[in-house]
Amino acid sequence: MSAARVAKPTCNHVDTAPGPLACTPRQLETAAAMCRAMSDPARLRLLVLLTERERCVSEIVAHDQSRLTSISARLQMLHAANLVARRREAKHVFYSLADEHVHLLLRNVLGHAAEKH
Repeated sequence: MSAARVAKPTCNHVDTAPGPLACTPRQLETAAAMCRAMSDPARLRLLVLLTERERCVSEIVAHDQSRLTSISARLQMLHAANLVARRREAKHVFYSLADEHVHLLLRNVLGHAAEKH
């Protein structure tokens, strides 16, 4: 008698992680703070907007059609979680994704959200 095969769940993307992840308690706390910062759809929408290019705050406000205080608070939380970088040029503050890791994180999260389960 042959053993019955058990169907394994499948996924549409290729897993590039070779094995289990090792991390420190500090890394877990930092990652949790990043996840909390991304947990709000409005903040996530700002991150997606910044995947296109760096933008000044007034441009973000015009694009999102939200109040300046709301946008500033969202950007402050994203900056505190090391998800966005900022630079000042005269009276303007420009925001961009902190680095390529954030872009890849967004791509993976949104790609996973788009999968049908």
